[in-house]
Amino acid sequence: MFERLAPEQWDSLPEIAGPRETRVFFGHDAIAMQLAEAHASGKLHHGLLFAGPRGVGKATLAFRLAGHLLGHGDPAKAPETISPPEPETGLWRQIATGGHPGVLYLSRPFDEKRKLFKTALTVEEVRRVGRFVGTTQHDGGWRVGIVDTADDMNAQAANALLKNLEEPPARTVFIVVSHAPGRLLPTIRSRCQFLRFSPLPDRDLADALVATGAPIDMATLPLLLAKAGGSVREALLLLLNGGLELSAAADAILSGGRFDVAAAAKIADAVAGREETIQLDLLNRHLLDRIAGAARSAPNSVRAAALAALWQEAREAVDVAEGFNLDKKQHVSGLLRRMHEVGV
Repeated sequence: MFERLAPEQWDSLPEIAGPRETRVFFGHDAIAMQLAEAHASGKLHHGLLFAGPRGVGKATLAFRLAGHLLGHGDPAKAPETISPPEPETGLWRQIATGGHPGVLYLSRPFDEKRKLFKTALTVEEVRRVGRFVGTTQHDGGWRVGIVDTADDMNAQAANALLKNLEEPPARTVFIVVSHAPGRLLPTIRSRCQFLRFSPLPDRDLADALVATGAPIDMATLPLLLAKAGGSVREALLLLLNGGLELSAAADAILSGGRFDVAAAAKIADAVAGREETIQLDLLNRHLLDRIAGAARSAPNSVRAAALAALWQEAREAVDVAEGFNLDKKQHVSGLLRRMHEVGV
């Protein structure tokens, strides 16, 4: 049984180690080596922008780099490869529990009054950076601030972070994690070294999934890898929330000769509850991907245009249903019927 060491985060998955607790790391060898060599040569940039798809290891490598800097503070004595975590040491135990004074992790804060995580990384949270860099490390070591993710910052928070990126103290590194770097302030991007993380190859993705301890059906593993798009997180969401089964059930309805009202209602019931927001999101994205795939393979421009219009219609329906908390059952049944009518 997995014992969570770090504080719960808004995107934590049950029984799955979070980035700071993860002991193994797959892929991105060139980036890891580049960072280790930069530190060893005394040329590590004070601002690092880890950019790439969600769930490919950006935050995990951020914590690994933090541990490497704290464990090898003198660049002249640092190895040119990032040290793997040593869970039994005091350093890594502190990092895993969120208690190391040299690491500041910024993410969406928990609202104690509403008992929910906030939808944005707030300026109050980012202002913790000022106190963090204003204190003296007891051992003269490094400070590492990790922003996960910068995409969640509101405008005030982004400006507050920018001020700290402009003139950071010595031996201070900020790691800015982003799934959509193009949406960040240009001034934040310009003050960071840009490091692009790619989707994981199938072999690395499969190895990473096995390492999490999640239940994997080897018979459906190829389909899971194909749908996950190189993202460990996406694969885990599919695994832990019946994503493959939902997709198969929807495909069966859409491939049938007549619209199966009862089957559509069954799917709608399965994703409409308050606790099934992840399942609803997985289904919505599968249906949108199915329309997009049909549009790309359309036999002519007329059909392609019709499917493009359907995708836009479906996208708006998803946004309205999720944004205004409308009847989820009606949304799912209606979207399935509309797609069946068009023959997607």
